Amino acid sequence: MQRELKFQILPADKTRLGLLCGPINSTLKQIEETLNIKISNRGNNFKLKGLKQDVNTGKSVLESLYTKAVDGKDISPSEVQLFLTEAINGKNNSQRTFMKKEPDNAITTPKVSVYPKGDNQKLYLETIKQRDLTFAIGPAGTGKTYLAVASAVQRLVTGKIERILLVRPAVEAGEKLGFLPGDLNEKVNPYLRPLYDALFEMLGYKEASNLIDKKAIEVVPLAFMRGRTLNNSFIILDEGQNTTQKQMKMFLTRFGFGSTVVVTGDITQIDLPKDTTSGLMHSLEVLKGLKNVGLVYFENSDVVRHGLVKQIVEAYEKYGKSE
Repeated sequence: MQRELKFQILPADKTRLGLLCGPINSTLKQIEETLNIKISNRGNNFKLKGLKQDVNTGKSVLESLYTKAVDGKDISPSEVQLFLTEAINGKNNSQRTFMKKEPDNAITTPKVSVYPKGDNQKLYLETIKQRDLTFAIGPAGTGKTYLAVASAVQRLVTGKIERILLVRPAVEAGEKLGFLPGDLNEKVNPYLRPLYDALFEMLGYKEASNLIDKKAIEVVPLAFMRGRTLNNSFIILDEGQNTTQKQMKMFLTRFGFGSTVVVTGDITQIDLPKDTTSGLMHSLEVLKGLKNVGLVYFENSDVVRHGLVKQIVEAYEKYGKSE
C-alpha cells in the first residue's frame, strides 16, 4: 500500500543537510533507487512516497545519516549502502558511529583507514587476528579480499611481517594464457589487477610500486607458489574457488612460521570444468575441525558495493534455484 510520509529532521543545519543529500542529491538518489521510493525536500522538511515499509526504512536511514553528518565529513556511497543494508535487515543503525568511536576495529594504512561494515566483517577481521588460516566464503562485494589486503598492509608497515603475497589462479573461465598477447607478466597481470588496485588505494602508487620492486610485496599467479616456503608473511589466495584440489593442497602447504594465510572465494562462481572439484570446496571438508583454521561466511546482506550489485547477486541466486 502506497504511503506519503512528511517529517522534519532537526536540528536545522545547512552543512549537515548538504552532507546528507550528497553532491547533486546523489545520496537521496541512491536511497530512492535502493528502496524504490520517491524523496523530495525543502530544507530539512522531507516528503517520502512509496510502500509503507520502504518509506519507514527511508525515514530511518535519512535520520541516521543526518546524525552521522555531525562530524562534518562527506558520506560515501558505501557508507550509505551499509546504512540501507542494515535498515532493510532490521538492524538498528540509529546510533551507529564510525571512525572516532570504533578505534579497536580500525585498520590503518598509509593512505586510508578501513573500518568493518557489519557484524560479519568484524568477525572476519577478528578471525584473521586469531587464526593462522582463515577461509572467507561469500558473494562479490562483501569485502573479503579488500579487508584481507588491508590487514596485510597494516602488518607490513608496522613491522609485524616481512612480506605480503597476493595470489590468484591465473586461468579462469576456460581461458588459456598462451592465447593472450605479450610476455608472461603481460599475460597474467590482467588476472591480478584487482589485487594491485587494492594495494594502490592503501599505499599509494609510488610506495606500492617501491615495495613490489623490493619484493616486500609480491602479486603472483598461483602456479608460482610451487616449491616455496614462506615465513613471517601474510599470504592471500583470492578467487580460491577456481583452484583444483592439488593446487589448493600445494598452496596451503607453502606457509611457515609467523605467517598468516587468508583464502577467499565465492562458491557460486566456480569457473572450473564441470568434472573438476573445486579445491576450495574440498579443503573445507578436509580441514573441518582443525583448531587454528577459521571460517567466515558472508551473505547477500553483507554486500557493501553499489546497491545494484546486491540485487544482481540475489537475482542470480533466485534464478539458479528455479532451474
